[in-house]
Amino acid sequence: MAMGSIRASGGDDEDGLDATPMSEINVTPMVDVMLVLLIIFMVAAPLMTTGVPVQLPKTAAAKVAQSQKPMEVTVDKEGQPSIAKEVFTTEGLTARLRAMAAENKDQVVLVRGDRDVPYGKVMEVMGLVGQAGFTKVSLIAQSPGGAAPGAAAPASGGTAR
Repeated sequence: MAMGSIRASGGDDEDGLDATPMSEINVTPMVDVMLVLLIIFMVAAPLMTTGVPVQLPKTAAAKVAQSQKPMEVTVDKEGQPSIAKEVFTTEGLTARLRAMAAENKDQVVLVRGDRDVPYGKVMEVMGLVGQAGFTKVSLIAQSPGGAAPGAAAPASGGTAR
């Protein structure tokens, strides 16, 4: 369908201009519909990931072993490393860590360092843990949320080797 010029009613056009229809799209209803669809999909998406409900069969098989509690190596204000309140020298710590790694190399080791201890000393202890054979080593720090001074939580930027 061809669109020609539409003349204004009243006969001749005195100023010589033809009036053409304005063709603008009103996008407000489209935006409203899109926002409603977005909200529907945001609400429905988590519900679709749960899967189909099924009745699982019972079994007499042994339960899967729960992950072990991580071992903590602490470096106190004097720079002395300790494991479970037992203070070690550098050589003693290396021997103890190697004995523990021989039992379970997959044990998670968390290194806690006092804030007044030089960074190099904490890294030295982390190196000893790695040399002993542990592969999962992380740093932990106190959470800024106001946890008790003795409580420690994994640091969000902790390093794991």
